[in-house]
Amino acid sequence: MTDNSIFENKKAIYYTLGCKLNFAETSTIGQQLLRMGIRKAMAGERADICVINTCSVTELADKKCRQAIRRLCRLHQGAKVIVTGCYAQLKPDAVRQIEGVDIVIGTGEKANIAGYVRNMLAGSDVNTDDSVSRINDVRSFSPSCSRGDRTRYFLKVQDGCDYHCTYCTIPYARGRSRNGSIADIVRQAEDAGAEGGREIVLTGVNIGDFGKTTNESFFNLICSLDNIESVERFRISSIEPNLLTDEIIEFMANSKRFAPHFHIPLQSGCDEVLNLMKRRYDTELFADKIKKIKELIPDAFIGVDVIVGTRGETDGFFEETYGFIDSLPVSQLHVFCYSERPGTLALKIDKPVGEKEKHERSCRLIELSRRKSLEFYRSQRGTVHCVLFEHPGKGNRMQGFTENYLRVETEIRESLINRSVPVTLDVLNEESLCFLPLINY
Repeated sequence: MTDNSIFENKKAIYYTLGCKLNFAETSTIGQQLLRMGIRKAMAGERADICVINTCSVTELADKKCRQAIRRLCRLHQGAKVIVTGCYAQLKPDAVRQIEGVDIVIGTGEKANIAGYVRNMLAGSDVNTDDSVSRINDVRSFSPSCSRGDRTRYFLKVQDGCDYHCTYCTIPYARGRSRNGSIADIVRQAEDAGAEGGREIVLTGVNIGDFGKTTNESFFNLICSLDNIESVERFRISSIEPNLLTDEIIEFMANSKRFAPHFHIPLQSGCDEVLNLMKRRYDTELFADKIKKIKELIPDAFIGVDVIVGTRGETDGFFEETYGFIDSLPVSQLHVFCYSERPGTLALKIDKPVGEKEKHERSCRLIELSRRKSLEFYRSQRGTVHCVLFEHPGKGNRMQGFTENYLRVETEIRESLINRSVPVTLDVLNEESLCFLPLINY
């Protein structure tokens, strides 16, 4: 039996890199340690425990992880430093070599970090080798929900991926697709609503694949969540186009709580490149999904992921991508430059693209995104929407977002924080892409 006095006056800091799923998981780790009596360190305090949740989506992400680990080890000398997440899973030896790191915990054991901390502080030997080596054997799902002083919550509904796209390391970092049950996820959402969470974003690695481990479906999940009275809005973080069924789109067109906001990975607008990537759709299917959304939900915000400079992407293939995206009524692009990842099948593809070409292509798509976003914002000027205002940051302004993800900014009013109020989208600041609204209440 562990002496709980070992946790007295202990302080922890948490540092997260990467996706919203990581943030949700880090939040859950923080809650677990808090229940043990380990509080979050305040600004300027030296921590006794550092938990670093890493990302490894690109080589740049790996570099940022190494820099963050070294910086935190310097700032909190003497602290027990725990590194977990995708970079820790894929490059455990590289992480262990960083001076100051105490233990490296693989993705499959991330939910058990509190136990490792307990053993470390009790002076027990801690062996984490198995946590890194057996990711493909992990079948359990670890629930997570971000909590804190934010209006928006992030609720993990799924983890892992079975797709094995040629450029991607996520299956090796996160393991196979798995999920929680609808009943458990509904309970977590109800708890978040009871705590004051007004908006919940559903997160995961491939959330449209939800249901594999529980014989349920993503459609059934969102239907169940739509009935939770205490939550005003749900958003879907990202969903693969081949898993975004017409049934889901039709549901969202008539939903009580699901926001008209889609984030859909395209990755390339050229069928030859999609084939090289081993994606599970073509441009015709993708265009059909966008058309269906706009027919049923004309004001929907549609964000799209694109990767430029993958091996095999010729100048002509890129021009196809540019022209295809330009033809679509999408609202925003998230542009990524292809990064070589060890162990991926993409390394076997001929014709690598130079860094200069990647940069030029990225710049062109970023400019296209700017134009698309401006067109969408202009189309919404003068309309009335409900804005959920967030806790203000620094300065004398606060912001919120409409259901269809338009940013709105106004002077700080305490009465508006964490409230959803109707506004007229009045003046558009085209430089910063935000509305200065008339508040209708």
